[in-house]
This record gives sequence, C-alpha cells and structure tokens, in this order.
Amino acid sequence: MRLPKSLTSWFYVSPLLLVLIPFFVMPIIVVIAASFMQGDGFGGIVPTFTWENYQGVFSEKLTWNLYLSTVKFTILTWFFTLIIGFWIAYYLVFHIRSELLAMGLFLLCTVPFWTSNIIRMISWIPLLGQNGLVNMALVGSGVVKEPLKVLLFSDFSVVVAYVHQLTIFMIVPVFNSLARVDKRIVEAALDAGASRWDIMRRIILPLSRSGIALGSIFVISIVMGDFFVVKVMSGGNSASVVAALFENISVLQYPPAAAHAVVLMIVVVLMIGAILRTVDIRKEIAQ
Repeated sequence: MRLPKSLTSWFYVSPLLLVLIPFFVMPIIVVIAASFMQGDGFGGIVPTFTWENYQGVFSEKLTWNLYLSTVKFTILTWFFTLIIGFWIAYYLVFHIRSELLAMGLFLLCTVPFWTSNIIRMISWIPLLGQNGLVNMALVGSGVVKEPLKVLLFSDFSVVVAYVHQLTIFMIVPVFNSLARVDKRIVEAALDAGASRWDIMRRIILPLSRSGIALGSIFVISIVMGDFFVVKVMSGGNSASVVAALFENISVLQYPPAAAHAVVLMIVVVLMIGAILRTVDIRKEIAQ
C-alpha cells in the first residue's frame, strides 16, 4: 500500500519536526508569551496581559543607544570579515595551484578555533595594551609620542576581537562558493581581453553571492546575539542589547528580558531577510 504524496512528504520531514518543535518553536512561543506578561518582582510571572514591557523597550533612550551600539559593531565586523574572508578565500582558490596546499592553508585558518574564546581575547591584551607590542613598536618607531589608549578596552578592540573570531565564518562559505567556479570561465574571459576588474565584477562576485550571503548571516547573527566579547574587550566602556537582556535575567526580570529578546529576534530576522532578498541561496547552492 502506497501512501499519498502529501503524507509521504510529512513522513520525511517528521524527524526534523520532532526536533524543531520542542527545542526551537516552543521556546520561542514561551518567550513571546512571557513578553506580554507581568513580573511579580521575585522571579515569578503573573499571567496578566500588558504592553509595559515593550513600552519600556521603545521609550528608553538607553535601549536605543544599545541597539545602535550593537548594530555598529555588527556592521563593522561584517565589513571587515567580508573584506578579509573574501580575499583569503579568493587567494586559496585561484592563486594556489596545488589543491592539497590550498586545503592545508584553508585548515590553517581554523587554528584560532583550537583554543577557547576567552584565551583568544586575552591574547590581544599583550598586543594592544599600553605596554603591548603594538604600542612599543609605534613609540619606538616615532609614529606616536606616547602609547595609544584607544587600542585596548575600546570599541576598536571589540571590533578587532570579533573580526579575529568570526572571519572563519566568512572564509568557509565563500571558499566553498569559489571552489565551484569553473576556472575555464576565467581563462576564457582573459583570452577574450577582459581585465582583472571586469572578471572580478562580472564573474567572481556574482558566482560567490551565495557564499557571501551565508557568511554574512553567520557573522551578523553571532554578533547580534553576543555580549561577552563586548563586555570583556571594552572593559565595561561599551554595552550591547544582549548585555541589557542578561542584566534583566540576573535580577529576575524575566518579562522585560523576554521583550528585549523578541525585539532583538525581529531585528535579526529583518537583517537576514534583507540579505536573502539579494540572493536565492537554495537556487545558488543547487547549481
């Protein structure tokens, strides 16, 4: 007895649904529901409908500043990881003749992931500190007269730490996209008299859109959902939305924290939706 096609399709996706519904869909529903309820001040939730949590999110100037700070870190991190990650992937694919060597260098890019995030962040202190190697080199060469304080415990150090940690998330999908490009197309374009810039603009970039989109989604979602890097690398001088959310949870203010989480999720979804409007990832990957 053959099952109808509709039932067969549901049968195929049922294992995925058994995972997504209890571990993804239900928690989101619980958080959304909690965001419209009141707290009793002692960690409990009163099942009374209210808009106060969202009014607090949108009416406080501090909240807007936190969102602007988070978006700033996200855009800067995305920009630098895109520039660095794209050119590393491009070099590995088109300028390394040996595939074995290219894969070896590609795996070398994962070396930072052999250590924890904490160790990777701490490693920047002897480099960017007032008595660090960078300041010693700048002062010793006469570029500056005194050590720069802006290098550590600032927005600059936060972006540096993010780029250090997340560039690999841009390298991997872009490398995968460029590796599928038929190099004979590039050779044919060169034979036809196309310049390097024309090849990059008309061939390489369009064919790497899916990788750039996936890498952008990874980087943006991670930065928007992180607060530890901001807390450690800024020395408390900067903050993020997730940091405020964490503070609400630490003082048992769960409904306001849920409202922050819902608004942040909407912002991230809108940013990812804007990226997906530029490229059909499923169609690009299927090619």
